Amino acid sequence: MDSQPYRRRRALVLPLGLALTASLAVLPGVSTALAQDTSDTAAADGEQLSYVVNTDTDAATLKRVKKAVKAADGTVVTTHKKIGVVVAHSANPEFGETLRAVEGVDSAGATRTAPLASASTTDVGKPEYLKDPEGTAAKLAAKNGQTARAGAAAGKKEPLESLQWDIPAIKADKAHRVSQGSKKVTVAVIDTGVDDTHPDLKPNFAANQSASCVGGTPDTSKGAWRPYEEGGSYHGTHVAGTVAAPRNDVGITGVAPGTKVASIKVSEQETSLFYAEAVVCAFTFAADHGVEVTNNSYYTDPWLYNCPDQADQAAIAEAVGRAAKYAEKKGVLNVASAGNSSHDLAADEILDDSSPNDTTPAERTIDPAECLDVPAQLPGVVTVSATGSDALKSYYSNYGADVIDVAAPGGDRYQVPGGDAKNGGILSTMPGGDYAYLQGTSMAGPHVAGVAALVKAQHPKATPQEIQWRLKAWADNPGCPTEPYDPDGDGEVDAECAGHAKINSFYGYGIVDALDAVKK
Repeated sequence: MDSQPYRRRRALVLPLGLALTASLAVLPGVSTALAQDTSDTAAADGEQLSYVVNTDTDAATLKRVKKAVKAADGTVVTTHKKIGVVVAHSANPEFGETLRAVEGVDSAGATRTAPLASASTTDVGKPEYLKDPEGTAAKLAAKNGQTARAGAAAGKKEPLESLQWDIPAIKADKAHRVSQGSKKVTVAVIDTGVDDTHPDLKPNFAANQSASCVGGTPDTSKGAWRPYEEGGSYHGTHVAGTVAAPRNDVGITGVAPGTKVASIKVSEQETSLFYAEAVVCAFTFAADHGVEVTNNSYYTDPWLYNCPDQADQAAIAEAVGRAAKYAEKKGVLNVASAGNSSHDLAADEILDDSSPNDTTPAERTIDPAECLDVPAQLPGVVTVSATGSDALKSYYSNYGADVIDVAAPGGDRYQVPGGDAKNGGILSTMPGGDYAYLQGTSMAGPHVAGVAALVKAQHPKATPQEIQWRLKAWADNPGCPTEPYDPDGDGEVDAECAGHAKINSFYGYGIVDALDAVKK
């Protein structure tokens, strides 16, 4: 498993190790000013594209739109009646334009610029696996005096917990002596799939709330939610461990070890990309299957930012936005990672040179107030920046005044903790029973999702908005750095923090506090 290359999948993670520095040039940072007109992606002869068509929700309109899809040489894949989103395939170069002219259609556009089943990958490194995890676990268990499970209330640690600097950083270790969460609360990891056979995930896994949404239609057959065996699809498994690895004398502990975790797989096998039709399916599936929290450590491909004056991008943002809002109305709190581009999301403009990431990117300058990272910048979504072991913004993390809601540990190679934990990354579960360190805002998001699950367990009737208020009210804000922000020490300021000790552009309302989540 550790020999497989890391496949760039817009998942918001920076692999540790020698490939890290080189990886920054190709990880999502800023979209690209396209040389060609991006207002309407057209299918080449014989090549099918996938589309989202956003309509009114009444039966008459949906019926009319589905007839129009067929008349325009398209095929309806699925219809999300409650939110008015139709997913269709077509090889007609004028399909998008044709559907936008249909009465009752609010927007329509291609969800990709490459034809269906295309392959577009970029290797940027791989995770840093924990060497000999079983031997290390036994050694540390002996050091901590552990021979059998004695219970979290007695202060016992998991075998690898001393390597998890992130757990005490948000006081989760202290929180667990009060509450570990509730099996009545489920966090759905919308990602590359979760290996539910991992001994540190199996006890808390919710198969009845899991599915594959790849292609836009939920597949609930056994194992459909698992990662692909090839292609380095480890990301979702790592995220899941941070959320809810149980205290069971195996490996690590999650932030909410008494909580259930589900998997909703949305990444395509050939490309490892997350397209809108799958993301829409994931939010609606979570909403309809009793999920309380979703974790979203990705951005919706192929556009890093979706601009309202571009027809395809506008349709993507609207479709995913409708699905996320539907989930929120059904009681789901959606948590999303802010991104690894070190962008100020409140700046006047941003250079995007990575979009579209499924064909050939080209440079463009975007207005981040108009062109949104989806789902991170959608209304109601908890947007999370990353910090390192020194409680300082991670060098790669996006930030922005009135954009970041809260912060959480995501790891930073320039912030290396002491004690047993000598790696600046986040240690968590990997497919096949492994463990590895990763860093990225992908790792920060599940810490917040875990704390949100603890809040929900303590306050079962709390709405998503109320949970978000509590996360913010109880967060610990380090305030803007008193020294120039220069994490790599090259003498140049890498970011400017705006705001004050209560709320600022680096940490929003602050770093989440798990202990307050269970005590207040």
